[in-house]
This record gives sequence, structure tokens and C-alpha cells, in this order.
Amino acid sequence: MNPISPLKIALVSEHASPLAALGGEDAGGQNVHVASLAIELGRLGHSVTVYTRRDSRKLSDEVPFATNVTVVHVPAGPPKKIPKDGILPHVPAFGNWLRARWRFDPPDVIHSHFWMSGLAALRGAAGRIPVVHTYHALGTVKRRHQGKNDTSPRERLSAEAAIGRDAAAIIATCADEVDELIRMKVPRTKSRVVPCGVDTDLFHPDKRAKLKPKRPRLLSLGRIVPRKGVDTIVEALRFIPDAELVVAGGPAPGGLHRDPEITRLRWEASQAGVADRVRFTGQISREDVPALIRSSTAVVCVPWYEPFGMVTLEAMACGAAVVASYVGGQKETIVNGVTGLLVPPRRPIAVAQAVQQLLRDPVRRTAYGIAGADRARSRYTWPRIATETLAVYEGVVTRHLERTAS
Repeated sequence: MNPISPLKIALVSEHASPLAALGGEDAGGQNVHVASLAIELGRLGHSVTVYTRRDSRKLSDEVPFATNVTVVHVPAGPPKKIPKDGILPHVPAFGNWLRARWRFDPPDVIHSHFWMSGLAALRGAAGRIPVVHTYHALGTVKRRHQGKNDTSPRERLSAEAAIGRDAAAIIATCADEVDELIRMKVPRTKSRVVPCGVDTDLFHPDKRAKLKPKRPRLLSLGRIVPRKGVDTIVEALRFIPDAELVVAGGPAPGGLHRDPEITRLRWEASQAGVADRVRFTGQISREDVPALIRSSTAVVCVPWYEPFGMVTLEAMACGAAVVASYVGGQKETIVNGVTGLLVPPRRPIAVAQAVQQLLRDPVRRTAYGIAGADRARSRYTWPRIATETLAVYEGVVTRHLERTAS
């Protein structure tokens, strides 16, 4: 018997609105994750409200998003776009607004996404509503890999540990994250591993005729930031004669020349003598991503640090051969030598050797693509991910009801 279904669910995502299109300069995996999870929970009959910060005066207070899903824009800070790391001073106002809204109309469960959302959600819950939290990226690991390049507020590390202790449950996207949380003294019993999902209606193999490039194409897809390791692929290109590298993501094409990271990568390509074989597309629409993936000989995802790695999963779902770094969730998504190849991060020679294996063996490329698409369909579809997430919600709600009744 399940007396608490359907649930009234609040998703808190302070900087990553599900309304943002993936491919925008500031959009990324969290936007897609929150949007996809909300849609699937709504399809299952639950009432879902997504709370995100108002970053434009033009936005309506509430926007219908999907069946049983509404996006609410919270007035916290100036109604304009501000850098993610500049949102922290406005988190208390965000949390206070949530507390006032939930005082007389509380959800059954709150699921916060990213550490600042966790702070706002716990403030809004005021100890009366169970909070489930997903970090998406841990500041301790980010700082370890980026060092002085990490721009996160210094309060982040202590805040993440406090969220882990105060939340009713943590949904981690991979086992590596659970280990890191244990080191932060977050009890192991609080964590459940539920990976990110993939939209297999959008990302799937397509056997119809399509334009193929004249020479082998490597694809790097995602945000253009140093930790994504694009410079490693550029360096590896020196040892992969005749192949081209397409780097998709970042600002709109007209703004590429003003982006400091793209300027740096162009200089790296020039120094490596491969500038004529590297092309930057700028941002592309989410609908155009699958065709770009399918046009590639191999998709290369070699970040230094990656909490999960949605691009890797989307490439697998499209039936592409994948070379990925042995970090974070990619260690679990990729079955090395079955669905793709794993290499150490920051190792251009290892990347080049893995790519050369694929270029020399089209049968292996095809086999990896078939196995990758099958793994994506069997393990990472959003209906399955939403069902696993709901199991966590129902567990914390049941325990909360038992405590309040005693």
C-alpha cells in the first residue's frame, strides 16, 4: 500500500532553469537533467513544481512546462542574468521566499539540485519537509582538479558538507561521488546512486543516409571550459594524421572571437600545427546534436573532472564510438573495450592511441556503437531513472510521516 502517491514534488534549481535550451552558452547538463526528470515525474502522474531564480523581467511568475509540471520564477536578486558564482548572496532571499510559499501549501518532498539550491531548499523547508539533494558537482573535487582556477565561493566546501548532513537523502550520480561524500563525513546510509538519464527518443542510432565528412571526424561537445580537456584532444590531433576535430559548444558563432577559452584553444592548435584541422562551431541547438554525433567517426570526451558525463551517454545512445577519460561517472557509463575506450585524463598520447585503434578497425567502431546504444536503452532511459528517483522520494516521505505521527 502506498498512501503517499501521487506525490507533490518541488524541484529547486536556482541557476539552471529547465526552460533554458541546451546549447546556450550558460546552459548545461543540469538544465537538461532537471527538465527531463520533471517531465518524466509529471508523466507518471505526480505534481511537479520547479523553482528557479528569475533572471529576466520578461519572465512570467509561473510557466506551464509539461503535463503536471510548472516552472516558478523566484524573485531573488536582480531580475537579470548574473554569473553562477555571484548568486550566493541572494540564496537567503530565495530560501525565505520558498519558506513563505510552503508555509500553507507545502510539497511532500523537495529535491534540490546544486549546492546553492540545497541551501535555499533547506532554508525553505525549515525542518518541516524532507529534502533530497543532488550535488551535480562537488566543490572539493572541482577544487582539487582546478586549483587556483576554481572560482567557486570559499563557503562552498563547508556548505556542501552541511547539506549532506541536513538533507534527508542524497542522490549521487556515481559511486565516486559517494566515496567523496564519505570523506566529507556524510553518512554512507544517506546516499543512493541514481545516474543521469538520456532521451532515447532524441538520441538514437539512425540508419538513414546522412552526410559523412570526407576525412575522419572527431567530435568534442559541451561547455568550453578548461576542465573539459579540449586542449588534450587538440594536442592528440598531432598524432592522428588527416583527422579533423569539431569542437561544438560555447557562445553563439558570432561571439567565438571574444571567448577567452576558445582563443586559448586556437592558440594551442596553432602551436601544435593542427589549426587547419580544428573547427569551432559555437553553440548548437539540442535538436541538432544527434545528427552531429552521428556524423562523427568518434566522440572524444576527456575532461579532468566530470561528475557524470551526459555527452558520453548521449553519444552512446546515438550509436557512436566513444573515447572517454577514466573519471567520475564515465568510469561506470563506459564498459571499457565493450561500449568504448577509457583513457587517463590529460594524456594526449593515450587519446591518440585509442582513436587510432578505432580508425584502423571499423568493425570495432561499429561493435562499440551497437553495444553503447544497447546499454543506453537498457540502463539510462528517463522512465527508469525517474522510477529510481521516486523510490528515494517515497522512502524519505514515509520516514518523515512515521516520525511526525509518533
